[in-house]
Amino acid sequence: MVSRMFRIETGDDKERRDLLRRRLLETNTAASPVLRALRGTPGEREVPLHVWALAEDGTLAGGLAGHTWTTWLHVTYLWVDGLHRGTGLGSRLLAEAEQAATARGCAAARVETWDFQAPDFYRRQGYEVVSVIPDYPPGITEYTLTKRWDRQLGASPPPA
Repeated sequence: MVSRMFRIETGDDKERRDLLRRRLLETNTAASPVLRALRGTPGEREVPLHVWALAEDGTLAGGLAGHTWTTWLHVTYLWVDGLHRGTGLGSRLLAEAEQAATARGCAAARVETWDFQAPDFYRRQGYEVVSVIPDYPPGITEYTLTKRWDRQLGASPPPA
């Protein structure tokens, strides 16, 4: 075995980070026929998907920010103002995002949430827990949930 010396550094470096991302993308594309087939197609890009709910006075009552990638919707943020919780607004926002994602060719969705946030809400919307990370951060449990509407009754999510 050949012993090599390396200089290890820490710190923020946007140029190196971007190079690292490109190199990893190249390596992954070379190793995966699925990712290789995505190269150069519309499915290769993450496309933002945002849904907003505005109160009568124009203030933000709730919203969902995420993106679609390949055939998946990724819900990054879903929030409803305390004044409007329990009204079904969160369900409406999520259903609207699922409909928009379906129109883009998506058949599934994923979301991460903490134990004190909304795992039960997502379960009621048909999502299943696929990952549990206890103590992330310490004292909190993180859940990853997914929903595949191609496995639900019918081929698309319920209308908004």
